[in-house]
Amino acid sequence: LQIGSDSFRSDERLGTSVLQDSVFVLVAGGLGERLGFGGIKLALPAETLTCHSFLETYIKTLLAMQEHGGDPDKSIPLVIMTSTDTYGMTVKLLEENAYFGMDKANLYFINQANVPALQNNDAAFVLTADDPFTLQTKPHGHGDVHTLLHQSGLLSKFLAEGRRYIVFFQDTNVLAFKAIPAALGVSKRLNLAMNSLTVPRAPGEAAGAICTLKRKDGSSMVINVEYNQLDALLRESSSGGDKADASGFSPYPGNVNTLVFALKPYTEALQATGGSMPEFVNPKYADAERTIFKKPTRLECMMQDFAKLLKADAKVGFTDLERWFSFSPVKNAIADAVRAHQAGMYPASPGAGEEAVFLCNARLLRLAGVKIAEPQAPVEFLGLPLRLSPAIVFGPRFATTVDELMSRVTTGSAVSISARSSLVLDGSVVLESLELDGALIIRAGPGAHVTVHDCFISNLGCKFEHLSTDTNEPEAIAIRGYRVKKQEAVEIGISEPGRYELVGAGELRMLV
Repeated sequence: LQIGSDSFRSDERLGTSVLQDSVFVLVAGGLGERLGFGGIKLALPAETLTCHSFLETYIKTLLAMQEHGGDPDKSIPLVIMTSTDTYGMTVKLLEENAYFGMDKANLYFINQANVPALQNNDAAFVLTADDPFTLQTKPHGHGDVHTLLHQSGLLSKFLAEGRRYIVFFQDTNVLAFKAIPAALGVSKRLNLAMNSLTVPRAPGEAAGAICTLKRKDGSSMVINVEYNQLDALLRESSSGGDKADASGFSPYPGNVNTLVFALKPYTEALQATGGSMPEFVNPKYADAERTIFKKPTRLECMMQDFAKLLKADAKVGFTDLERWFSFSPVKNAIADAVRAHQAGMYPASPGAGEEAVFLCNARLLRLAGVKIAEPQAPVEFLGLPLRLSPAIVFGPRFATTVDELMSRVTTGSAVSISARSSLVLDGSVVLESLELDGALIIRAGPGAHVTVHDCFISNLGCKFEHLSTDTNEPEAIAIRGYRVKKQEAVEIGISEPGRYELVGAGELRMLV
């Protein structure tokens, strides 16, 4: 799909019409130890201009989708898959923040357990080093989410409520929510039982690819093929390997594990298997005879393999969207992020995820006609070059779709934003005419509507400031190597319902 095109916006509108008939499932990825963060990854800020965590962002986006839907009283359920390590911390984060405004009755947990580790081809179990009566265990893989949903009984409950779709998303890919409405629309338009969100993929890139596998009997299956199997598979075909086509990318788009299922066939497939998912084992061998494992391995399952469970006549497809709009995972510590950057790949660090949010929002405003200066030259933080200005954040209540964003910027050519500026918009805010060179923050509460016109904001703004190695900043900030220093800003917060205008140097007027 081409972002912002008429067909894209048509799919968005179609997807928006079924958002309140959908269930969302968060596949919580675990702890942030790999990132140098001791808590759960969901507690990390998605960006540091507002410091809203990933979990807060997701929940408030679902609440905004509910608010902007056709029936404000119809909730959108959220199911969170946690583990023994993450359940307590996830509940604590929710309780300390009043569930970020979500009704507890609309939030469900399913909890994943580990499976015994295996030490050889005979699948012998492994004892822990410090206790001969305890088995060593390992995670079973995110495919467990399907089994757990089946066992929970929630699927029949959701069907009885009239839910039609179930959407799976990952813990730190905040941009996925920009793409989900259009993907839902594609699922409805094409009557897909399973729809994988994908991005253009470079040949040989370490990402699973969506392919059509054809059997000799003429039957076929659309499914994810892991990157370490793809090239060998293609070399046996007429294509001769994983090569670029005329677009410069592989013909096989990269799977990002944001999945949309039609709920009825999804539930029926799990009932047919008793909730079982296909499993595999991927040991690393220490000998040429392939009999000795380098280290214990595990049986595992992957959520994207669900296509194997669907009936032969089920329609399976994908929705391909550009990376800048839909893919910003945070999974790498700074050393790995620097190496990825040097290899020409997305660094996937907390700072890189934040940069992706800012760049995406700026690009969307440009689509609306806004004049935004190109990002300032990259600045290195902990050795990783980042372009963090202009820093633009859209709160969930500002816009949940591109279509809605376009309606918020009615005369884009009359809006200009300098390269050093910071802009935060949340709630019903319309930009008519604005010159921004500094920082502007507008938060309009429920029932409040703000129009910005003939507005000229100039101040010192916000600065992304380097941190020393002995900083006292919280761990979630310190791992980025920078913090936001708010030097000067125009901040507008409105809680009283009504119509307002923001004019001049930041003068707010209530309209009678």
